[in-house]
Amino acid sequence: MLIAPSILTANFGDLKNEIKSIETADYIHLDIMDGNFVPNLSFGPHITKCISKLTNIPFDTHLMVLDPLKWIDKFAIGNTKYITVHYESNNYLEAINEIKKKGIKAGLSIKPKTSVSQIKHLLKDLDLILVMSVEPGFGGQSFMPNSIDKIKELNQIRTDLELDFIIEVDGGINLETGKLVKDAGVDMVVAGSHIFNQEDRKLAIKNLKNV
Repeated sequence: MLIAPSILTANFGDLKNEIKSIETADYIHLDIMDGNFVPNLSFGPHITKCISKLTNIPFDTHLMVLDPLKWIDKFAIGNTKYITVHYESNNYLEAINEIKKKGIKAGLSIKPKTSVSQIKHLLKDLDLILVMSVEPGFGGQSFMPNSIDKIKELNQIRTDLELDFIIEVDGGINLETGKLVKDAGVDMVVAGSHIFNQEDRKLAIKNLKNV
């Protein structure tokens, strides 16, 4: 299972050492919030470029924004592997096409109240599906168990239709919920406080990877 620590939980006053502490991670997850799509703000392209100068770890960028088309250019920087937009956002189809034009893998995220059936027709054109297991916008929330059924459904569709998108989950991930989602078919988990609240982040990553 791939591990993508959410840098939003890190100490931004000491980013160099914070990033070094997670250098064994597979990806760095960037939560980009605009204060409109979700009731919170995070950071913008300038900070993202600063982070990119501190690490070679690829970026898994999650645009929790109302109008993703306005942001793709700004976040299509060097080590960005995935850019994910929300099904519930404006012009998400155009945004997905724009991401692909940049040579970046395109992801689609669904909120807890959005069903898999609503996006089934899109799956063949996507590289990643991000299941939100909390309401997006704030860290430290509890995992929503109904996410397990969504993951299982996505995994079954992927098998039945012989598709190759990866399944990612974000929200309330720890060793217990990490095992549950892994068993359900998840390929990558986002973990924020579970990793950054521990003194030995590399051990936290290793333990989560091996649940």
